[in-house]
Amino acid sequence: MKHRQQKPLKGYQSGIAGEYFVAAELARMGYVASLTLKNTAGIDVLASNASGSRTVAIQVKTSQGTKPIWALGSKAETVRSPKLFYVFVTLGPRGSAPEFYVVPSAVVARHIKRRHAVWLATPGKFGKKHNDNPLRIFQDEKKHYLNKWDRLKLGPS
Repeated sequence: MKHRQQKPLKGYQSGIAGEYFVAAELARMGYVASLTLKNTAGIDVLASNASGSRTVAIQVKTSQGTKPIWALGSKAETVRSPKLFYVFVTLGPRGSAPEFYVVPSAVVARHIKRRHAVWLATPGKFGKKHNDNPLRIFQDEKKHYLNKWDRLKLGPS
């Protein structure tokens, strides 16, 4: 039987899938997780422990494929809060389990600012200088943040 190549999801579809996967994973671990309405800028999921004594805000970024690399806007360089986290999701092939990378917002801000500065300082094609733009890249090739749900500090479930 010949396998058909699966079409990638549209961007909004993968984003929605990532948000639901994050909420489901948190609920599976015994936490309270609620998706926000789309008018909540910068927060996709609110999560708390069962007692409600600790709550965190989560920005979800989803990529299709298996490479741990995600695009963000330049605004993410300035967003740093001890109660704001990014959960980066890789969806991989359909039917496979997603991967979750849990990263504090301050770490993301430092990482993308440093990486962008290096990119700007590195000559591009034919030795030309790169033009600045709002695109920023977060990458975790060594998988330091893979399944680091404990970074949310929600305590035992």
